[in-house]
Amino acid sequence: MGIMERHVKLFKNGRNQAVRIPREFELPGEDAIMRKEGDKLIIEPAPRLTPLLEYLKTLEPLAEDFPEIERLPTRPVDL
Repeated sequence: MGIMERHVKLFKNGRNQAVRIPREFELPGEDAIMRKEGDKLIIEPAPRLTPLLEYLKTLEPLAEDFPEIERLPTRPVDL
């Protein structure tokens, strides 16, 4: 794929400078990573993060014997 280029206008949105991203440059998802390299501003799609429960399901069960935990009686706490 060759380099795509398009002239866009900058505008103010409150105290922030903003740019409207044309349809042909839309990024997937709702988050992006922005960085500045010299005079260039680079915007990339943020990597998709795996939810913790989804990740934990991929792990093998632990083959470990855990020590018994002594069940102590509860006592009132004065706050």
